[in-house]
Amino acid sequence: MTLLKSWQHSPRRTCPRRELCATRQHGGGIMEANQEGMVSSPDALIARQQSQLVWAAAMSMFFILSSVWSYLGGPEGRDPFNALCFLPLESPGALTDEADKTVFRSGEGMGIRLDSASAFQGAVISPHYDSLLVKVIASGKDLPAASAKMSRALAEFRVRGVKTNIPFLQNVLSNNQFLNGTVDTQFIDENPELFNLKPVQNRAQKLLHYLGHVMVNGPTTPIPVKAKPSPIDPVIPPVPLGEPPVGFRDVLLREGPDGFAKAVRAHQGLLLMDTTFRDAHQSLLATRVRTHDLKRIAPFVAHSFSNLFSVENWGGATFDVAMRFLCECPWKRLQELRALMPNVPFQMLLRGANAVGYTNYPDNAVFKFCEVAKENGMDIFRVFDSLNYLPNMILGMEAAGAAGGVVEAAISYTGDVSDPTRQKYSLDYYLKLADELVKAGTHILCIKDMAGLLKPDSGRLLVGALRDRFPDVPIHVHTHDTAGAGVAAMLACAEAGADIVDVAVDSMAGMTSQPSMGAIVACAKGTKLNTGISLEKVFDYSEYWEVTRGLYAPFDCTATMKSGNADVYENEIPGGQYTNLHFQAHSMGLGNKFKEVKKAYAEANKLLGDLIKVTPSSKIVGDLAQFMVQNSLSRAEVEERADELSFPLSVVEFLQGHIGIPHGGFPEPFRSKVLKSLPRVEGRPGASLPSMDFQALEKQLRDAHGDEITPEDVMSAAMYPKVFQEFKDFTRTFGPVDCLDTRLFLDGPKIAEEFEVELERGKTLHIKALALGDLNKAGQREVFFELNGQLRSVLVKDTVAMKEMHFHPKALKDVRGQIGAPMPGKVVEVKVKQGQKVEKGQPLCVLSAMKMEMVVNSPLSGTVAKIYVTADSTLEGDDLILEITE
Repeated sequence: MTLLKSWQHSPRRTCPRRELCATRQHGGGIMEANQEGMVSSPDALIARQQSQLVWAAAMSMFFILSSVWSYLGGPEGRDPFNALCFLPLESPGALTDEADKTVFRSGEGMGIRLDSASAFQGAVISPHYDSLLVKVIASGKDLPAASAKMSRALAEFRVRGVKTNIPFLQNVLSNNQFLNGTVDTQFIDENPELFNLKPVQNRAQKLLHYLGHVMVNGPTTPIPVKAKPSPIDPVIPPVPLGEPPVGFRDVLLREGPDGFAKAVRAHQGLLLMDTTFRDAHQSLLATRVRTHDLKRIAPFVAHSFSNLFSVENWGGATFDVAMRFLCECPWKRLQELRALMPNVPFQMLLRGANAVGYTNYPDNAVFKFCEVAKENGMDIFRVFDSLNYLPNMILGMEAAGAAGGVVEAAISYTGDVSDPTRQKYSLDYYLKLADELVKAGTHILCIKDMAGLLKPDSGRLLVGALRDRFPDVPIHVHTHDTAGAGVAAMLACAEAGADIVDVAVDSMAGMTSQPSMGAIVACAKGTKLNTGISLEKVFDYSEYWEVTRGLYAPFDCTATMKSGNADVYENEIPGGQYTNLHFQAHSMGLGNKFKEVKKAYAEANKLLGDLIKVTPSSKIVGDLAQFMVQNSLSRAEVEERADELSFPLSVVEFLQGHIGIPHGGFPEPFRSKVLKSLPRVEGRPGASLPSMDFQALEKQLRDAHGDEITPEDVMSAAMYPKVFQEFKDFTRTFGPVDCLDTRLFLDGPKIAEEFEVELERGKTLHIKALALGDLNKAGQREVFFELNGQLRSVLVKDTVAMKEMHFHPKALKDVRGQIGAPMPGKVVEVKVKQGQKVEKGQPLCVLSAMKMEMVVNSPLSGTVAKIYVTADSTLEGDDLILEITE
């Protein structure tokens, strides 16, 4: 505090106007406050050489004391109270900056008078000029009345691009001491909470910035193929008024997980789990379906399909994709769907000790994740491990059970139990694994057929054996319809004793997705397997998704594949990976070689010892397959040159034991040749990890992002620290884009298009895209909108126009010391320096492409002569990374 301390010794009845005028004449300030709630000391102001004089608190004090003065001596015959408020800039300077065009909208109305100074959009204020924007005067019969008018007027002001003292003034206007008229010059000292400033949300301007960015630069999420979202919006089927009917979730809430499992086993007829909300779109649409479209159909599902066993709507790849590509919070999706579907159990996919990630986490992180998921509305946890590694599965089961969820332990299926020539994954193997899972306390036993390999005869054999051994345990079967035999296989499993099978609504079924809901319902109708589901409702449900699917045309698997394929029985590619692998191959320039990629997938699987293939083990096999095709390597060549090749990082970490121990052990001598002297993980990988300190993580997040960090945010950061940081950075820049329609989110509006955006209930923006400006000298385009009848504009950097022409040298294959990029991607890290001596096999740098990381190792010993890349460099295949001289 500077001059305020001296005021404490001045007479209490001294006119505050004079003292504030004297304060300004001396060039002093009381305290600096900004909209982020930071308060700078006088030393900080001196250090900044008073280059940004701040009048927020001084002018606010003028307002406070003037208010009291007016109250004590106001004229008679009219409103006895006039509240005066100055709105200055906290940082005098231009009302526009390079990133955002300033907005100015004043608050007006009865009892409000405005004396404007520099208050208009686009005005430029010199640092040497008076920083006053506007003076606001509110009149009322008493102090509370004038304060209420002033508060309403200030709330209606929209000033963007510069900081003002409005948040401080709003705190003053809500302070009881001020409203009682008992303030004096010690008021600020005695009420430090006045500087707990609530930052403005600025949602409308941020959304305009996002829309402008998409109009100028295209979608923010990677688009695999050049297709546009459909211009047709889906029609929501009629939904009855009132609460939805009672469903299986009521049984779960009333009787708990054990009672729920008994009720499922005692149920007459076949139960269905609908995967449309998760695995169906993960398999067909690259996991890109947004919460916006799920929420629209959710009430219809709650009312029309209350007898579903569950709706799978969370977990798996949807967690990170929501933040990474859809720019929305996965926890918010769960919360909002829970509110809309209170009667149907929710089911998620939990990757055992990997939770919803692609790596291992400390045990307490998995337990905490399940606890928070249960608190947010999750009911059933399908727990699996990509290698059927029992220690990893049991950890996930214990975490889900401790959270109070229904535990559904999933046996990942591969091979063919009906083929006597394939004995690694025999019927006996699956029965022994099931024994261990039942002993561990699973409520439901699941067969998870990720690639659609379970033929009807195999299904009868496996389910029949499990039913005979575990007559009281519900059996749930999951498959994919890649080969087209999914409906037949599921009906065979149901006849053999399965209680539940997975389906997707017809327009989201088939191919790499699940079997058709309508087909199963129709085939079971009138039999002992009758589902009790109305076909008419299925048709309505399917019609919504048929149109909605058109909105995601850029991600639809039908852009590159036109049918299912029985070759899955040979390559064993999981349905959830098939589409992503196809798009990934296109992005790496292998789109015309996808047949070779599929063959290489089968060869890579054999190289790695014939794995059970499901995330993350399926990704490891896929990474190796693409590496082989990219470098024209056969299986024999990979085995022969294993000690000198730069394998994808996922392959190296798998061989180190980072995701567990595969059935039958690691392949030798391949493993030893790849790892050489690299360390190996013994036992369960997560067991050796130290516990995660959630309090420290929360403090770190609050320091970085403010006090609005939630327990859900902490878990997101624990699972995906980098992805969460990028998500927060995005929302800080562009706001809540999850409220946009999908076509607008992906493709932006057309010029002259009018549309509405509902920020929240009762707050709707009316927007019209007006024009797109020419490129300016700074590489920006001005995009013009009409927002709620007022002209708004944003400046957007044209990323294409700003790119400099860049010709990166290629590595010459006949020059031994030139190290080229083995695949297109971005440089994550350069591990060596120029002049450094390196040994053969030593890591040189790390590349990343489509979530696949690869360590580039030195093929020879020598000295680094020159490095041609830096971190974040984008490379094409064979681009020169560095040169080594022997």
